[in-house]
Amino acid sequence: MIRGWLHEPNEPTGQGLVLTHGAGSNCESALLVAVAEEFTNVGFHVLRCDLAYRQKRPTGPPMKGDPELDREALREAAAFMRGLASTVLLGGHSYGGRQSTMLAADQPGTANALLLLSYPLHPLRKPDELRTAHFGQLTTPSLFIHGARDPFGSIAEMETALESIAGRHTLMPFEKTGHELKPELAPVILRETLAFLKV
Repeated sequence: MIRGWLHEPNEPTGQGLVLTHGAGSNCESALLVAVAEEFTNVGFHVLRCDLAYRQKRPTGPPMKGDPELDREALREAAAFMRGLASTVLLGGHSYGGRQSTMLAADQPGTANALLLLSYPLHPLRKPDELRTAHFGQLTTPSLFIHGARDPFGSIAEMETALESIAGRHTLMPFEKTGHELKPELAPVILRETLAFLKV
């Protein structure tokens, strides 16, 4: 089931974005709202939606068994967006972005590109527990937007980890920024995404 908000542009460009949230949040986060508005203003259809675990529980993090259901919800959302747009971007903040990469690695045709905000490279203070086992199968073009002060992965750690990604990818660091990207960065996120898509 899809639960969220569909932003419809006045002048559609044939591009769509499915945007999801982090482990402790929902689709109403200020960052997601700001990003959705920026993309809609330039012609994107944007669906910001709650992952399956958040549809079941209003608060709390994902639990055992939730990630598989979350990826199925992402697949459904991407398929819905295919009915509105010929080019589909899939992604989100932290956990939502990670599940997007895992889905794209398993089902490469799900999206044309990925937009990954603050990818959670490893758990807090556990740098040896990398969440990158699927990177070698990831062929979908992927844009990583990452804060230089993110405790879930430094820029140096991200650069090393991304070397194992099979497909085209770019890492865009934000100085003086942590894991929680500020809504004020939405225009920059849009600008970097548009540049990435033109390559």
